[in-house]
Amino acid sequence: MFDVRIFSLQPYDGLARTSMLLIRPIAMDDLPALEALSHAAGFGLTSLPKDAKLLKRRIKASLRGFENLSDEDPPRGETYLFVLEDTAIGKIAGTSGIVSKVGGFDPFYGYQLETSVHASAQLHIRKEIQTLHLVEEHDGPCEVGSLFLSPDYRRGGNGRLLSLSRFLFMADHLDYFDPVVISELRGITDKTGRSPFWDAVGHHFFDIDFPSADYLSMVDKKFIADLMPEHPLYIPLLPYSAQSSIGKVQPETEPALAMLKSEGFELNGMVDIFDAGPVVRCPLKQIRSIRESAKLRVESIGPITEGTGFLIANSQQNFRACAGHVVLLPDGMCRLDPSVASALNVRIGDSIRCVPAKPSKTETYDAPNSI
Repeated sequence: MFDVRIFSLQPYDGLARTSMLLIRPIAMDDLPALEALSHAAGFGLTSLPKDAKLLKRRIKASLRGFENLSDEDPPRGETYLFVLEDTAIGKIAGTSGIVSKVGGFDPFYGYQLETSVHASAQLHIRKEIQTLHLVEEHDGPCEVGSLFLSPDYRRGGNGRLLSLSRFLFMADHLDYFDPVVISELRGITDKTGRSPFWDAVGHHFFDIDFPSADYLSMVDKKFIADLMPEHPLYIPLLPYSAQSSIGKVQPETEPALAMLKSEGFELNGMVDIFDAGPVVRCPLKQIRSIRESAKLRVESIGPITEGTGFLIANSQQNFRACAGHVVLLPDGMCRLDPSVASALNVRIGDSIRCVPAKPSKTETYDAPNSI
Protein backbone atom coordinates (compact mmCIF):
# COMPACT_ATOMS: atom_id res chain seq x y z
CA MET A 1 0.00 0.00 0.00
CA PHE A 2 1.39 3.40 -0.86
CA ASP A 3 1.47 6.51 1.32
CA VAL A 4 -1.39 8.78 0.29
CA ARG A 5 0.17 11.85 1.90
CA ILE A 6 3.37 12.38 -0.04
CA PHE A 7 4.39 11.14 -3.47
CA SER A 8 7.28 12.24 -5.65
CA LEU A 9 7.14 10.26 -8.88
CA GLN A 10 7.87 12.03 -12.14
CA PRO A 11 4.81 12.69 -14.34
CA TYR A 12 3.87 9.62 -16.35
CA ASP A 13 5.25 10.12 -19.86
CA GLY A 14 2.78 7.67 -21.42
CA LEU A 15 -0.26 9.87 -20.79
CA ALA A 16 -1.79 10.84 -24.14
CA ARG A 17 -2.59 14.53 -24.45
CA THR A 18 -4.75 14.47 -27.58
CA SER A 19 -6.45 11.12 -27.07
CA MET A 20 -7.06 8.63 -24.32
CA LEU A 21 -5.62 5.12 -24.40
CA LEU A 22 -8.13 2.94 -22.60
CA ILE A 23 -7.92 -0.63 -21.34
CA ARG A 24 -11.22 -2.53 -21.43
CA PRO A 25 -12.47 -6.13 -21.72
CA ILE A 26 -12.48 -7.49 -25.25
CA ALA A 27 -15.78 -7.60 -27.14
CA MET A 28 -16.90 -9.77 -30.03
CA ASP A 29 -16.75 -6.72 -32.32
CA ASP A 30 -13.00 -6.67 -31.69
CA LEU A 31 -12.44 -9.95 -33.57
CA PRO A 32 -11.16 -8.34 -36.82
CA ALA A 33 -8.73 -6.18 -34.83
CA LEU A 34 -7.58 -9.22 -32.83
CA GLU A 35 -6.96 -11.10 -36.09
CA ALA A 36 -4.83 -8.21 -37.34
CA LEU A 37 -2.81 -8.19 -34.13
CA SER A 38 -2.26 -11.96 -34.33
CA HIS A 39 -0.77 -11.63 -37.81
CA ALA A 40 1.44 -8.73 -36.73
CA ALA A 41 2.70 -10.73 -33.73
CA GLY A 42 4.69 -13.18 -35.86
CA PHE A 43 5.71 -16.56 -34.45
CA GLY A 44 5.97 -17.77 -30.88
CA LEU A 45 2.96 -16.04 -29.32
CA THR A 46 0.90 -19.17 -28.74
CA SER A 47 -2.06 -17.41 -27.16
CA LEU A 48 -2.67 -15.32 -30.30
CA PRO A 49 -3.07 -17.97 -33.01
CA LYS A 50 -3.54 -16.89 -36.62
CA ASP A 51 -6.91 -18.61 -36.72
CA ALA A 52 -10.18 -16.65 -36.69
CA LYS A 53 -12.16 -19.57 -35.21
CA LEU A 54 -9.76 -20.03 -32.32
CA LEU A 55 -9.64 -16.29 -31.68
CA LYS A 56 -13.44 -16.16 -31.66
CA ARG A 57 -13.45 -19.03 -29.18
CA ARG A 58 -11.02 -17.11 -26.96
CA ILE A 59 -13.24 -14.03 -27.05
CA LYS A 60 -16.28 -16.10 -26.10
CA ALA A 61 -14.37 -17.66 -23.21
CA SER A 62 -13.36 -14.19 -22.03
CA LEU A 63 -16.94 -12.94 -22.19
CA ARG A 64 -18.01 -15.87 -20.02
CA GLY A 65 -15.21 -15.10 -17.57
CA PHE A 66 -16.33 -11.51 -17.07
CA GLU A 67 -19.98 -12.55 -16.85
CA ASN A 68 -19.14 -14.93 -14.00
CA LEU A 69 -17.38 -12.37 -11.82
CA SER A 70 -20.20 -12.60 -9.30
CA ASP A 71 -19.50 -16.31 -8.71
CA GLU A 72 -18.00 -17.26 -5.36
CA ASP A 73 -16.37 -20.45 -6.65
CA PRO A 74 -12.56 -20.79 -6.65
CA PRO A 75 -10.70 -20.19 -9.94
CA ARG A 76 -11.52 -22.81 -12.56
CA GLY A 77 -9.50 -21.66 -15.54
CA GLU A 78 -11.49 -18.59 -16.54
CA THR A 79 -9.99 -16.46 -19.29
CA TYR A 80 -9.95 -12.67 -19.23
CA LEU A 81 -8.86 -10.79 -22.35
CA PHE A 82 -8.29 -7.03 -22.51
CA VAL A 83 -7.66 -4.63 -25.35
CA LEU A 84 -5.92 -1.27 -25.53
CA GLU A 85 -8.14 1.15 -27.44
CA ASP A 86 -7.13 4.52 -28.85
CA THR A 87 -10.42 6.25 -28.18
CA ALA A 88 -9.69 9.16 -30.53
CA ILE A 89 -9.81 6.91 -33.60
CA GLY A 90 -11.39 3.75 -32.21
CA LYS A 91 -8.32 1.65 -33.01
CA ILE A 92 -7.40 -1.49 -31.07
CA ALA A 93 -3.67 -1.11 -30.48
CA GLY A 94 -2.90 -4.09 -28.24
CA THR A 95 -4.13 -7.00 -26.20
CA SER A 96 -3.30 -8.76 -22.93
CA GLY A 97 -4.85 -11.58 -20.97
CA ILE A 98 -5.12 -13.68 -17.83
CA VAL A 99 -5.97 -17.34 -17.23
CA SER A 100 -7.18 -17.62 -13.64
CA LYS A 101 -5.79 -21.14 -13.23
CA VAL A 102 -4.07 -23.40 -15.74
CA GLY A 103 -4.21 -27.16 -15.51
CA GLY A 104 -7.17 -29.46 -15.06
CA PHE A 105 -8.15 -31.19 -18.29
CA ASP A 106 -5.69 -28.98 -20.19
CA PRO A 107 -2.46 -29.30 -18.18
CA PHE A 108 0.45 -26.92 -18.14
CA TYR A 109 3.68 -28.36 -19.54
CA GLY A 110 7.19 -27.09 -19.03
CA TYR A 111 10.80 -28.17 -18.68
CA GLN A 112 12.49 -27.75 -15.30
CA LEU A 113 16.21 -27.07 -15.49
CA GLU A 114 18.16 -29.16 -12.96
CA THR A 115 21.85 -29.83 -12.30
CA SER A 116 23.33 -33.19 -11.31
CA VAL A 117 26.90 -33.92 -10.27
CA HIS A 118 28.92 -36.74 -11.82
CA ALA A 119 32.34 -37.49 -10.33
CA SER A 120 35.15 -40.02 -10.68
CA ALA A 121 37.79 -40.21 -7.96
CA GLN A 122 39.89 -42.43 -10.21
CA LEU A 123 40.05 -39.84 -13.00
CA HIS A 124 39.89 -36.84 -10.67
CA ILE A 125 36.93 -35.53 -12.63
CA ARG A 126 33.87 -33.75 -11.28
CA LYS A 127 31.20 -32.65 -13.74
CA GLU A 128 28.00 -30.68 -13.23
CA ILE A 129 25.58 -31.75 -15.93
CA GLN A 130 22.42 -29.77 -16.65
CA THR A 131 19.27 -31.65 -17.57
CA LEU A 132 15.72 -30.74 -18.53
CA HIS A 133 12.87 -32.60 -16.79
CA LEU A 134 9.32 -32.57 -18.13
CA VAL A 135 6.81 -31.00 -15.73
CA GLU A 136 3.05 -31.53 -16.03
CA GLU A 137 0.88 -29.38 -13.74
CA HIS A 138 -2.84 -30.04 -13.33
CA ASP A 139 -3.60 -27.65 -10.48
CA GLY A 140 -2.56 -24.12 -11.29
CA PRO A 141 -0.95 -21.65 -11.39
CA CYS A 142 -2.53 -18.47 -12.75
CA GLU A 143 -0.97 -17.29 -16.01
CA VAL A 144 -0.67 -13.83 -17.56
CA GLY A 145 0.07 -13.65 -21.27
CA SER A 146 -1.41 -12.80 -24.68
CA LEU A 147 0.49 -9.50 -24.49
CA PHE A 148 1.05 -7.80 -27.82
CA LEU A 149 1.33 -4.10 -28.59
CA SER A 150 1.10 -2.67 -32.10
CA PRO A 151 4.46 -1.28 -33.26
CA ASP A 152 2.83 2.13 -33.85
CA TYR A 153 2.16 2.44 -30.10
CA ARG A 154 5.45 1.19 -28.67
CA ARG A 155 6.36 4.38 -26.88
CA GLY A 156 5.79 6.43 -23.78
CA GLY A 157 4.71 3.73 -21.34
CA ASN A 158 1.87 2.27 -23.42
CA GLY A 159 3.20 -1.27 -23.00
CA ARG A 160 3.43 -0.75 -19.26
CA LEU A 161 -0.23 0.33 -19.18
CA LEU A 162 -1.25 -2.67 -21.30
CA SER A 163 0.58 -5.14 -19.09
CA LEU A 164 0.18 -3.80 -15.55
CA SER A 165 -3.49 -2.81 -15.78
CA ARG A 166 -4.26 -6.54 -15.53
CA PHE A 167 -2.88 -6.53 -12.00
CA LEU A 168 -5.29 -3.76 -10.95
CA PHE A 169 -8.12 -6.00 -12.13
CA MET A 170 -6.66 -8.92 -10.21
CA ALA A 171 -6.18 -6.79 -7.08
CA ASP A 172 -9.94 -6.19 -6.96
CA HIS A 173 -10.70 -9.92 -7.42
CA LEU A 174 -7.93 -11.76 -5.58
CA ASP A 175 -10.07 -14.81 -4.81
CA TYR A 176 -10.69 -15.41 -8.52
CA PHE A 177 -7.04 -16.27 -9.23
CA ASP A 178 -4.60 -18.95 -8.19
CA PRO A 179 -2.22 -17.65 -5.48
CA VAL A 180 0.81 -18.11 -7.77
CA VAL A 181 1.17 -16.28 -11.09
CA ILE A 182 3.43 -17.25 -13.99
CA SER A 183 4.23 -15.82 -17.38
CA GLU A 184 5.76 -17.69 -20.33
CA LEU A 185 7.96 -15.45 -22.44
CA ARG A 186 8.72 -15.91 -26.10
CA GLY A 187 11.86 -17.90 -26.77
CA ILE A 188 14.35 -17.57 -29.61
CA THR A 189 12.97 -17.98 -33.14
CA ASP A 190 14.07 -16.54 -36.46
CA LYS A 191 12.02 -14.54 -38.95
CA THR A 192 10.70 -17.69 -40.62
CA GLY A 193 9.50 -19.17 -37.33
CA ARG A 194 12.32 -21.68 -36.85
CA SER A 195 13.34 -22.38 -33.27
CA PRO A 196 16.81 -23.88 -32.63
CA PHE A 197 15.53 -25.64 -29.52
CA TRP A 198 12.53 -27.10 -31.32
CA ASP A 199 14.70 -28.26 -34.23
CA ALA A 200 17.02 -30.04 -31.77
CA VAL A 201 14.34 -31.60 -29.54
CA GLY A 202 10.63 -31.39 -30.36
CA HIS A 203 10.96 -31.86 -34.11
CA HIS A 204 12.37 -35.37 -33.62
CA PHE A 205 9.33 -36.51 -31.63
CA PHE A 206 6.49 -34.62 -33.34
CA ASP A 207 7.74 -34.48 -36.93
CA ILE A 208 6.18 -31.05 -37.50
CA ASP A 209 7.67 -27.57 -37.60
CA PHE A 210 7.61 -25.13 -34.69
CA PRO A 211 4.76 -22.88 -35.93
CA SER A 212 2.55 -25.96 -36.43
CA ALA A 213 3.29 -27.27 -32.94
CA ASP A 214 2.71 -23.82 -31.50
CA TYR A 215 -0.69 -23.66 -33.20
CA LEU A 216 -1.72 -27.19 -32.20
CA SER A 217 -0.97 -26.48 -28.55
CA MET A 218 -3.84 -23.98 -28.62
CA VAL A 219 -6.24 -26.44 -30.26
CA ASP A 220 -5.59 -29.52 -28.08
CA LYS A 221 -2.56 -30.35 -25.93
CA LYS A 222 -3.21 -34.09 -25.96
CA PHE A 223 -0.53 -34.62 -28.59
CA ILE A 224 2.06 -33.40 -26.07
CA ALA A 225 1.19 -36.15 -23.59
CA ASP A 226 1.11 -38.71 -26.42
CA LEU A 227 4.51 -37.91 -27.95
CA MET A 228 6.67 -35.89 -25.56
CA PRO A 229 9.52 -37.94 -24.03
CA GLU A 230 9.27 -38.28 -20.26
CA HIS A 231 12.96 -38.97 -19.64
CA PRO A 232 15.38 -36.13 -18.80
CA LEU A 233 17.15 -34.36 -21.66
CA TYR A 234 20.91 -33.97 -21.21
CA ILE A 235 21.69 -30.43 -22.34
CA PRO A 236 25.35 -31.11 -23.31
CA LEU A 237 24.08 -33.55 -25.96
CA LEU A 238 22.13 -30.81 -27.74
CA PRO A 239 23.60 -28.65 -30.53
CA TYR A 240 25.18 -25.43 -29.30
CA SER A 241 22.48 -23.31 -30.98
CA ALA A 242 19.82 -25.11 -28.92
CA GLN A 243 21.85 -24.99 -25.70
CA SER A 244 22.42 -21.24 -26.03
CA SER A 245 18.70 -20.56 -26.56
CA ILE A 246 17.53 -22.21 -23.31
CA GLY A 247 16.00 -19.61 -21.00
CA LYS A 248 16.58 -16.79 -23.51
CA VAL A 249 13.98 -14.43 -25.00
CA GLN A 250 13.70 -12.59 -28.28
CA PRO A 251 15.38 -9.15 -28.20
CA GLU A 252 11.98 -7.46 -28.48
CA THR A 253 10.82 -9.38 -25.40
CA GLU A 254 13.74 -8.30 -23.19
CA PRO A 255 11.86 -5.20 -21.91
CA ALA A 256 8.90 -7.39 -20.95
CA LEU A 257 11.13 -9.71 -18.95
CA ALA A 258 12.83 -6.78 -17.23
CA MET A 259 9.50 -5.17 -16.36
CA LEU A 260 8.12 -8.40 -14.89
CA LYS A 261 11.26 -8.71 -12.78
CA SER A 262 10.70 -5.17 -11.50
CA GLU A 263 7.20 -6.31 -10.50
CA GLY A 264 8.60 -9.15 -8.40
CA PHE A 265 8.61 -12.02 -10.90
CA GLU A 266 11.63 -14.32 -10.77
CA LEU A 267 13.23 -16.91 -13.00
CA ASN A 268 12.91 -20.36 -11.45
CA GLY A 269 14.63 -22.59 -13.96
CA MET A 270 11.49 -23.54 -15.87
CA VAL A 271 11.33 -23.08 -19.64
CA ASP A 272 8.81 -23.64 -22.39
CA ILE A 273 8.83 -27.13 -23.91
CA PHE A 274 8.73 -25.84 -27.50
CA ASP A 275 11.12 -22.87 -27.77
CA ALA A 276 12.76 -23.01 -24.28
CA GLY A 277 11.72 -19.45 -23.47
CA PRO A 278 11.82 -18.67 -19.73
CA VAL A 279 8.87 -19.01 -17.38
CA VAL A 280 8.81 -16.43 -14.56
CA ARG A 281 6.82 -16.76 -11.35
CA CYS A 282 5.58 -14.60 -8.45
CA PRO A 283 3.09 -15.04 -5.59
CA LEU A 284 -0.08 -13.17 -6.50
CA LYS A 285 -0.08 -10.86 -3.48
CA GLN A 286 3.63 -10.05 -3.90
CA ILE A 287 3.26 -8.54 -7.37
CA ARG A 288 4.30 -4.90 -7.02
CA SER A 289 1.26 -3.46 -8.82
CA ILE A 290 -1.03 -5.46 -6.55
CA ARG A 291 0.91 -4.98 -3.34
CA GLU A 292 1.33 -1.20 -3.76
CA SER A 293 -2.11 -0.48 -5.21
CA ALA A 294 -4.73 1.32 -3.13
CA LYS A 295 -8.46 1.72 -3.37
CA LEU A 296 -9.51 5.37 -3.12
CA ARG A 297 -12.80 7.22 -3.20
CA VAL A 298 -13.27 10.10 -5.64
CA GLU A 299 -13.92 13.28 -3.66
CA SER A 300 -13.74 15.72 -6.56
CA ILE A 301 -13.25 15.92 -10.31
CA GLY A 302 -11.40 18.88 -11.77
CA PRO A 303 -8.44 19.94 -13.89
CA ILE A 304 -5.08 18.73 -12.59
CA THR A 305 -2.07 20.76 -13.67
CA GLU A 306 0.47 18.58 -11.93
CA GLY A 307 0.49 15.34 -10.04
CA THR A 308 1.99 11.91 -9.88
CA GLY A 309 1.72 9.35 -12.64
CA PHE A 310 -0.61 6.46 -11.97
CA LEU A 311 -2.30 3.53 -13.60
CA ILE A 312 -5.94 3.87 -12.64
CA ALA A 313 -8.88 1.44 -12.80
CA ASN A 314 -12.53 2.01 -12.01
CA SER A 315 -13.13 -0.92 -9.59
CA GLN A 316 -16.38 -1.73 -11.38
CA GLN A 317 -17.60 -4.88 -13.08
CA ASN A 318 -17.44 -2.96 -16.36
CA PHE A 319 -13.66 -2.74 -16.01
CA ARG A 320 -11.80 0.25 -17.41
CA ALA A 321 -8.21 1.39 -16.87
CA CYS A 322 -5.98 4.17 -18.15
CA ALA A 323 -2.89 6.18 -17.29
CA GLY A 324 -3.32 9.57 -15.67
CA HIS A 325 -2.68 11.90 -12.79
CA VAL A 326 -4.26 11.62 -9.38
CA VAL A 327 -4.21 14.13 -6.54
CA LEU A 328 -4.04 12.16 -3.30
CA LEU A 329 -6.13 13.56 -0.45
CA PRO A 330 -6.40 12.59 3.24
CA ASP A 331 -8.60 9.75 4.48
CA GLY A 332 -8.33 7.62 1.34
CA MET A 333 -9.82 10.26 -0.96
CA CYS A 334 -8.57 11.62 -4.28
CA ARG A 335 -9.22 14.10 -7.07
CA LEU A 336 -9.35 13.02 -10.73
CA ASP A 337 -8.92 14.93 -13.95
CA PRO A 338 -12.20 15.11 -15.94
CA SER A 339 -10.68 13.22 -18.88
CA VAL A 340 -9.72 10.32 -16.62
CA ALA A 341 -13.08 10.30 -14.85
CA SER A 342 -14.87 10.25 -18.19
CA ALA A 343 -12.73 7.44 -19.59
CA LEU A 344 -13.26 5.31 -16.49
CA ASN A 345 -16.95 6.22 -16.22
CA VAL A 346 -16.62 7.23 -12.58
CA ARG A 347 -18.36 9.97 -10.62
CA ILE A 348 -17.84 11.66 -7.31
CA GLY A 349 -18.28 9.06 -4.57
CA ASP A 350 -17.16 6.14 -6.74
CA SER A 351 -14.09 4.08 -5.93
CA ILE A 352 -10.99 3.68 -8.04
CA ARG A 353 -7.89 1.55 -7.65
CA CYS A 354 -4.54 3.02 -8.62
CA VAL A 355 -0.84 2.31 -8.42
CA PRO A 356 2.26 4.29 -9.35
CA ALA A 357 3.02 3.61 -12.98
CA LYS A 358 6.61 2.70 -12.15
CA PRO A 359 8.35 1.33 -9.08
CA SER A 360 9.39 4.22 -6.86
CA LYS A 361 12.62 2.81 -5.48
CA THR A 362 13.89 0.40 -8.11
CA GLU A 363 15.30 0.67 -11.59
CA THR A 364 12.64 1.13 -14.26
CA TYR A 365 12.48 -0.18 -17.79
CA ASP A 366 11.03 0.62 -21.19
CA ALA A 367 7.58 -0.62 -22.08
CA PRO A 368 7.16 -4.28 -23.04
CA ASN A 369 5.95 -5.11 -26.55
CA SER A 370 5.02 -8.76 -26.38
CA ILE A 371 5.04 -11.84 -24.22
